[in-house]
Amino acid sequence: MSDVDLLYALKLPPEMAIAYFRSKGLEITWDWFEMWQESQAVAFTVAKVLRLDVLQDMRDILDKALTDGMSFSDFQKEMRSLISAKGWGPLGADLDLMNVADPWRLRTIYETNLQTALNVGRYAEDIQNVDDRPYWMYVAVMDSRTRPAHAALNGKVFPYDDPFWDHFYPPNGFRCRCRVRAVTVAQARAMGVMIESAAGHMSTVEKLVSAKTGELVDVAQYTDPFTGLKISPDVGWDYNPGKAAWKPDLKRFDTDIRKL
Repeated sequence: MSDVDLLYALKLPPEMAIAYFRSKGLEITWDWFEMWQESQAVAFTVAKVLRLDVLQDMRDILDKALTDGMSFSDFQKEMRSLISAKGWGPLGADLDLMNVADPWRLRTIYETNLQTALNVGRYAEDIQNVDDRPYWMYVAVMDSRTRPAHAALNGKVFPYDDPFWDHFYPPNGFRCRCRVRAVTVAQARAMGVMIESAAGHMSTVEKLVSAKTGELVDVAQYTDPFTGLKISPDVGWDYNPGKAAWKPDLKRFDTDIRKL
């Protein structure tokens, strides 16, 4: 997503996205796969950043980006100021700061964290509005950066409680820009979209986590019944971050339902 697109998204009221991001704790990790899937939904980490003060400062800047609608260029300036304040320069050798200084990594940190928070916020809002909008549409950014698998899912509509969303609710990888649009029955009919079900079309496939470890894990696989195309999320993203992070407001329910 471009800075313009992301800023537009951030102009929407992201109260739930902000609340979610602020609820995350801090976790030290060396490799991205050390904190797996659902654990990522409840803790903030940046691989190879081993100092809590740096991790906390990075989270504070991302919180500001989410709250104020900060563009990537402004985020990058803030991060460079952080690096300078921590004393890293041409002769410096602080590994943590070197690890976060790379522009590509900064872009990945910025886009992945903000997109995840925004999608978790959307999930929390949409799940509470399923009586009016019971169908969810997968929406990909259709440009040259879009992964072919994500482009193949663009426009597909499933009921909100379909098993598809347990594995493909975005983001579906680092720097994934996909989102979900909740639609009414009337909207689905007006668009002429087919309401699909992933039941009977889900399986798993073994994929490599890291060439360094050689570890293999089972990753969800959806087989499109119309094209036969087999689609999987990226390794480590085979889960629904919104479902993992969101907790219902139990005060809305009777005591018996709360226990359930």
